[in-house]
Amino acid sequence: MCRALCVAALLSLAAASTAREDKPAAFLDAGLDGWEGMIKEFWTFKDGELVGNSGEKGIKFNTFLCSKKKYKDFELSFKVKLKDGGGNSGIQIRSKVADMKVFAVAGPQADIGAGYWGSLYGERFGGMMKAAPKESQKAVKAKEFNDYSIRVIGKKVTIKINGETTVDEEFPKMPEDGIIAFQLHGGGPMEVTFKDVVFKETK
Repeated sequence: MCRALCVAALLSLAAASTAREDKPAAFLDAGLDGWEGMIKEFWTFKDGELVGNSGEKGIKFNTFLCSKKKYKDFELSFKVKLKDGGGNSGIQIRSKVADMKVFAVAGPQADIGAGYWGSLYGERFGGMMKAAPKESQKAVKAKEFNDYSIRVIGKKVTIKINGETTVDEEFPKMPEDGIIAFQLHGGGPMEVTFKDVVFKETK
């Protein structure tokens, strides 16, 4: 009887530990604490949704919502939608702030935008690092939420859109660590929404 109870207790603790690992409490659940950027101008976080909106006139520069903390190896998943399918966004990984005035960022970026969904692009970092296969763009739901995942382990980056793998290889020029940042692209007007964000560092 005691043995059965002990086993049950251990299983319960293991399940609780797994749940804690998957919960993104230190990432976006706490709102925009731990983030920096032109927040008052372009970013809102409400009811679990992060929204970047460039306004009616759009903007003439790329700007980012940047984590204050640096990360190395991690798994990040979320749902993302571009309003009316237009505009352009992305997620910077292992990057750095290059211009604090407008929070421009330099480094690798997992792309979000027509024809580029799931590509790995070097923002102020040398241009396209790996273009997503053209066939993979058929998996994108242009005006709906899309499941997006990014896995970074060592020099290897894996990107998936709605279960379709678009990037899965090593990149020698990948920085050792850096910030994560959500992009609001120049041009517009445009609006991008992120929700159901799950983040887990891997050791």
